[in-house]
Amino acid sequence: MTNVLVTGSSRGIGAEILVQLRARGALVIGHATTAADADTIAADFAEPIAPQMLWQEAQARLGGRIDVLVNNAGLFEANPVNASDIEWLDRWEDNLRINLTAAAQLSRFALRYWRASGRKGRIVHIASRAGHRGDSPDHWHYAAAKGGMLALHKTIARAYAREGILSFAIAPGFTDTSMAGDYLASRGGEGILADIPLGRVATPDEIARIAVFCALDAPESMTGAVIDANGASYVR
Repeated sequence: MTNVLVTGSSRGIGAEILVQLRARGALVIGHATTAADADTIAADFAEPIAPQMLWQEAQARLGGRIDVLVNNAGLFEANPVNASDIEWLDRWEDNLRINLTAAAQLSRFALRYWRASGRKGRIVHIASRAGHRGDSPDHWHYAAAKGGMLALHKTIARAYAREGILSFAIAPGFTDTSMAGDYLASRGGEGILADIPLGRVATPDEIARIAVFCALDAPESMTGAVIDANGASYVR
């Protein structure tokens, strides 16, 4: 049985990843900012200590062994350039802490655990198309965080492949979640679909299927890959 920790699993893509992993027989611990139950750990990534507490608690609940880490938790909030200096900086730092620093902390804990125990492991990062092409003028911080996640992923893949530690990244475009829905509405709703040759946004189910493939099935030679899922709206 494969033991998995999935961050941001209370809704959207993360919730679908959790469901699909369990359907494949994996033992999964989820994460949410506040709500918690026997299978979900509460940890607010705005707090620097939260990722460490989450990792330790997840290990305890999974019998000391974690095989796969899925870095999915994210924050998507506007940060207008004409906001006050302190407000802009606060939003910038909160976004990078939640979207990038927490993922880096968890990746570090996973790497240290796998290397110390001689185990193989996999990390799946849910990044974004924004990490490649940027985002709106109100979302510098989000694009910077997701670009940083892609760089983090590639560095891990290159550094630890020989030890059986693999890293995969997924870069979705717009996905049909409440987070993306608010953004689409603010940017003109249906009009933005003209930029997506497929004619629709992705579904959480589609992104989750890619994540589960990376977590359980992807061949080792795929380590370091970034899988785009954006309806051909950004083709590299």
